[in-house]
Amino acid sequence: MTVTLEVAAGVGTLRLDRPPMNALDVATQDRLKELAEEATRREDVRAVVIYGGERVFAAGADIKEMQAMDHTAMVLRARGLQDSFTAVARIPKPVVAAVTGYALGGGCELALCADFRIAAENAKLGQPEILLGLIPGAGGTQRLSRLVGPSKAKDLIFTGRQVRADEALAIGLVDRVVPAAEVYEQAHAWAAKLAQGPAIALRAAKESIDTGLETDLDTGLAVERNWFAGLFATEDRERGMRSFVEEGPGKAKFL
Repeated sequence: MTVTLEVAAGVGTLRLDRPPMNALDVATQDRLKELAEEATRREDVRAVVIYGGERVFAAGADIKEMQAMDHTAMVLRARGLQDSFTAVARIPKPVVAAVTGYALGGGCELALCADFRIAAENAKLGQPEILLGLIPGAGGTQRLSRLVGPSKAKDLIFTGRQVRADEALAIGLVDRVVPAAEVYEQAHAWAAKLAQGPAIALRAAKESIDTGLETDLDTGLAVERNWFAGLFATEDRERGMRSFVEEGPGKAKFL
């Protein structure tokens, strides 16, 4: 299998495993979508880590496979490519990308689908599609600009240059930089902490933020308002407020 889903203590690890560089061919894309949807459905998965292994996150699409595709073939495939990444972005649970080595092209686009990105000190990220006479096709033009702003996104996409971890941190492309040996451990710890939280409230927070970024303020406020009121029907809300009143803040147990 080119992608696996392993679950432990509420955390599902989506592991890319297509040596040597985790090139994202069509089969890997389809498997990623399948497992992202499984992680969405499974109640024992309360948070997700995306990981490519100790050496590389994902160095991009399978260029040899794409070279053999003509316009008609890509018209038929482009939606499937985007859908596989969107399935990851729409996992209604906290998702963290553990980025080691290269995260280029589709690899960078996959990291953009996470809520939080922890990168190794030796990581390199970028959207080099322009060097192939292309543009990012798995969400890079949209998610990157929303994350770092249009000017910085255009810099990376127009030039195709790679950025090291320190620059990625400075522009907001990644959220934390750690020694390479600690990337997965820290990503898993972040996910495990959130896996202990109120699942429906976390889902509400993620959907409210993501929807708000894609629409106008009034619509975003309506989504927030509906989720906020709806959470008053949950056991977690009752548990959280009862704990606050009886024990003080931050002591509620949601599992």
